[in-house]
Amino acid sequence: MKRAKILVVDDEAIVRESLGDWLRDAGYHVLTAEDGAAALEVVEREKPGIMIADLVMPGMDGIELMKRAKALLPGIEVIIITAYASIPTAIAAMKEGAYDYIEKPFCPERTELLVEKLSQYRALVEENVSLRQKLEGQYRFENIIAKSSKMQRLIELIKVVGKSNATVLITGESGTGKELVARAIHSQSHRHSKPFIAVSCAALPESLLESELFGHEKGSFTGAYTQKKGKFEFANGGTLFLDEIGEMSANTQVHLLRVLEEKEFARVGGNEPIKADVRVISATNKDLRKAIEDGEFREDLYYRLNVVNIELPPLRERKEDIPLLAEHFLDTFALENGKEIKGFTSDALQFLLDHDWPGNVRELENAVERAVILARDNLITVADMPQRGVVPASATTTGKCLKEVEKEHILAVLRRTSENYSETARILGITRMTLYRKAKEYGLTVKKMNND
Repeated sequence: MKRAKILVVDDEAIVRESLGDWLRDAGYHVLTAEDGAAALEVVEREKPGIMIADLVMPGMDGIELMKRAKALLPGIEVIIITAYASIPTAIAAMKEGAYDYIEKPFCPERTELLVEKLSQYRALVEENVSLRQKLEGQYRFENIIAKSSKMQRLIELIKVVGKSNATVLITGESGTGKELVARAIHSQSHRHSKPFIAVSCAALPESLLESELFGHEKGSFTGAYTQKKGKFEFANGGTLFLDEIGEMSANTQVHLLRVLEEKEFARVGGNEPIKADVRVISATNKDLRKAIEDGEFREDLYYRLNVVNIELPPLRERKEDIPLLAEHFLDTFALENGKEIKGFTSDALQFLLDHDWPGNVRELENAVERAVILARDNLITVADMPQRGVVPASATTTGKCLKEVEKEHILAVLRRTSENYSETARILGITRMTLYRKAKEYGLTVKKMNND
């Protein structure tokens, strides 16, 4: 770890030099100054990371020096030197922004331990600042945050595909960020100034989904009191994103295929053809080829949707993206919750890297949100992380097929949420309907979802 540059300020030469010698012996680069004015010159010229300043000095006391030093160099951390009688004043200095204080006569071991702790803290803060700078720089594309080679190649593909008018099928596990990719494609296209409309094919039953997509005429079914435009009309000139396309019913698949082939549709209960200048991007976490074999998905529709396939890698295959994503979520949730949190401890980051995240980015987001809410300090620690519901990289996957891992993870999250299906679905990044179906498929205890 990089050692901090330390400035020692004291009007007594013996104090200044003895403290400086101890710190030099410990491996630090030490600068000294005999008063506040000289110290400010050093701060401006050398930009030390830590300043240790006597509380009582002629001309300018330690508190005033600290305020002026922080104005010159906002990132500098200050330790106040104080005599026993002035401890209340030193505590007041901490309220003004000092990191801590040390008493005269010095205890070398305590002083060195305090400086080492502060040096490590500064290194972590600088590391987190570096991550934030990367987030704002080369590792952010649209709202996609990534540095891994897999994701960088995917971003290049998005840039190329975005300029075309081709239909795109985005595949990948739940929680990998398929809608973000769809929005990025739209933003890169000539349609970017037109609407981007997203529809979940799993959220509505067949009759309502058709009305949602194509609209309906007045009186076309019970409850259709007025004419309603569908998402295809609202997305005219833009992009329609059909999420969880694998959950679409056979009848709706036929109607969608007709729109893709003929570029027109009719509202439910109507006969008048309506032109559809819409780019369709779809997404699924299902194996559509298997669904075709099982007679659950139309092969001709599959080829219409899958002109270009973009497969999102799971988070466990791009772990170098985890620190960047975690930092992004931390900033977001710290702002939402009104908390000043500078970043993660090295142990907390390692905790994140050591897990497999079957719920992918959505699960990581949930874990960081929880950590921000529970954090009591300005750095996230391992103690703030969820201790259940996070799957270790080696604990569940070895020797098990994907379905077994998925079943165990769904069960673990259901237990963690006391079988609250809405919360469980949110953590897993899937709809409640999909969660309900998977629970039935795996033989898990299923309760009525409207009891959440």
